Amino acid sequence: MRRTRSTTRTTRKSHVSALLAGLAAFLGLTVAGALVPATAHAEPSGARATGLHIDDGRLLEGNGNDFVMRGVNHAHTWYPGETQSLADIKALGANTVRVVLSDGHRWTRNSPEDVAAVITQCKANRLICVLEVHDTTGYGEEAAAGTLDHAADYWISLKNVLAGQENYVIVNIGNEPWGNTDPAGWTAPTTAAIKKLRTAGFEHTIMVDAPNWGQDWQGVMRANARSVYDADPTGNLIFSIHMYSVYDTAQEITDYLNAFVTAGLPILIGEFGGPADQYGDPDEDTMMAAAQQLRLGYLAWSWSGNTDPVLDLAIGFDPSRLSSWGQRIFNGANGIVQTSKEATVFGGGDPGDIQAPTAPGTPAASAVGATSVTLTWGAATDNVGVTGYDVVRVGGGAESTVAASATTTATVTGLTADTAYTFAVYARDAAGNRSARSTTVNVTTDEGGGTPGASCSVGYRVANEWPGGFQGEITIRNTGPAAISGWKLVFAFANGQTVSNMWGGTPTQSGATVSVAPASYTSDIPAGGSVSVGFTAARGAANTAPAAFALNGTTCAAA
Repeated sequence: MRRTRSTTRTTRKSHVSALLAGLAAFLGLTVAGALVPATAHAEPSGARATGLHIDDGRLLEGNGNDFVMRGVNHAHTWYPGETQSLADIKALGANTVRVVLSDGHRWTRNSPEDVAAVITQCKANRLICVLEVHDTTGYGEEAAAGTLDHAADYWISLKNVLAGQENYVIVNIGNEPWGNTDPAGWTAPTTAAIKKLRTAGFEHTIMVDAPNWGQDWQGVMRANARSVYDADPTGNLIFSIHMYSVYDTAQEITDYLNAFVTAGLPILIGEFGGPADQYGDPDEDTMMAAAQQLRLGYLAWSWSGNTDPVLDLAIGFDPSRLSSWGQRIFNGANGIVQTSKEATVFGGGDPGDIQAPTAPGTPAASAVGATSVTLTWGAATDNVGVTGYDVVRVGGGAESTVAASATTTATVTGLTADTAYTFAVYARDAAGNRSARSTTVNVTTDEGGGTPGASCSVGYRVANEWPGGFQGEITIRNTGPAAISGWKLVFAFANGQTVSNMWGGTPTQSGATVSVAPASYTSDIPAGGSVSVGFTAARGAANTAPAAFALNGTTCAAA
């Protein structure tokens, strides 16, 4: 049996179609006495912060520095031999990894020696380690799922391994510990498991997942978050929402996250996906932008090994073969490369630095295209040193981060043609201090129409095949001297193949001919650069590659 994400992803949606009508109402509801900010939530007398801990709704390190998780999930329990993965994930810029474990109820139990080795590997690679029990997934609806109480007993059996690791390890009691059947039943066992671990002496930050297969689309975790949080005598509790196709609009995402932030309750996006599936198309751009704006953690699902490879960040556990989803997470706007900062417990930053940088100079716009613009600004100064800049879009009294840079220039992509925008810049230092905002600059994008022609090459490969279907990947390279802004790729299948799902682009198929328009994060191809589009498709006995590709009307060379 191929035990990977699609096992639960399919099950979690089994009742969603009939109940989505209530989603809009839930996401806009105000629950009396639920997420109301407490006047104060002090730690109990005698309590002390041990390692990673919660204070005023924020996850902090033991030294008091804010820590924002930027990382991915890794299916260790099903692929225990993929020990290189943690180093590969770190090399791509992550500061956190969420590691799948089993308490033995459904899958093979991860031994204390194995868990200790995982922690050692995380620390060696300077990664904060979120450890989770996966056997609880979909309890109440998934017959094979275990209980949170059983998971709590597993953590207690590992106490000798986990003790003293509070600076490096967060305990995620159980993955998606309730399905869609009677999700109100989530609250009591969640509270009981928290109390059981605290009674056993655990001082770690504890993470709890939502019901509804982690997506909380019926609002049970949102409605009961305050009472669950207050049940933890240490206050070191963080809530985890999993965002997949239920969260396909910006309003749904921002409403949910802001409800917790406004109430002063800690939350992160503990899992999320971007590629569309048969249930919908998650709005990963808003998820990542909102997490960056609110300085909340996110952990993308998942590194590699999914039965449905659409959610693989790396193809075949190979960090040099990132899928379009992987490129989006690591290298896209608000992605890991732009926003991740290593935990200071590993020696990064200066925990004594509390002085913010000066405001950057007013940004100036250049290379204004239909969907992108380059901004350049004067450097900020800092008593220790500026480590990066955040570019924000300003409008309607709000702002959202649209790019990040280690230098004094950045290119903002994914814009709409013939549209007015306002941008500004913040500077930040290694300790996480952020400057005042720069003066704004107004930019109106060009009318558009895309690049009329292109110098290009296209690589096509079949990444995986199965009876009646396959996964393909198309890499488009710009071999010309100028950037391509907006594109259309056209090709024809030879054997009646039909595209069923695509990420990195939007397909339109008529007979054998497929036309692909870019996603926002693949719309611009710099000179000498490339973008990738992945897809799954149905096939017959033969699966011949397309013979030719045309980009914006120009035939591309084979790569």
